[in-house]
Amino acid sequence: MTRTYGEGCPIALSLDIVGERWALLVVRELRLGPRRYRDLQEALPGITPAVLSKRLKELEEYGVLRRRELPPPAAARVYELTEWGAGLEPVFQALARWGVRSPVLPLTGEVSADSVMLGLRTFFGGDGDGPPHAPWTASYEIALDRDVYRLVVEDGRLAELARGPAATAPDVVVRTTKAAWQAVLDGAEPLADAVAAGRLTLTGDLDALRRLVDAPRKIRPRPAPAG
Repeated sequence: MTRTYGEGCPIALSLDIVGERWALLVVRELRLGPRRYRDLQEALPGITPAVLSKRLKELEEYGVLRRRELPPPAAARVYELTEWGAGLEPVFQALARWGVRSPVLPLTGEVSADSVMLGLRTFFGGDGDGPPHAPWTASYEIALDRDVYRLVVEDGRLAELARGPAATAPDVVVRTTKAAWQAVLDGAEPLADAVAAGRLTLTGDLDALRRLVDAPRKIRPRPAPAG
């Protein structure tokens, strides 16, 4: 640990570990499963190779992530969170819910496909406006450009969200782009319009997809303080 606040406070220690620039965003991109170095570069276009390598090395040394060699035919090295690193999940959800309430700074810029899907999980069925949804059960496979994700909802609860195709035939298969999917989730484009325009192709239960799209409830930003 080359830099430290030098305080016997667990918050300061946490910042010693993940407080460097880009560290938490590297961890964010591993929350839905392992990633190759190249995948992390593509998901974080603003980070330089030197900084990415440094953050991966530091996070591995601190026990937040580990390297693993995939067996043939993949035969690739991937990075994945340790059990302790995965314990940051509530921190990410709290930061997302806090950040979206910003009274001054708007949300702008590109986000990764993982970030779009993680937003669905963070705001799924709560912390928003309106009455709760009726429970339902369905499985999904959602392809956003080259990235594929599997989801399972059980009795209205998001039971699984991970990167990779579904192991068994899902109830709903969606093929679309990251931008189109984000627009539908954010309410910028109705699901029916995206399907009609061919920006989203659907195989399976349309009602189950509508329920999934309606499940995230983002908190409205608070007005800026007066004065």
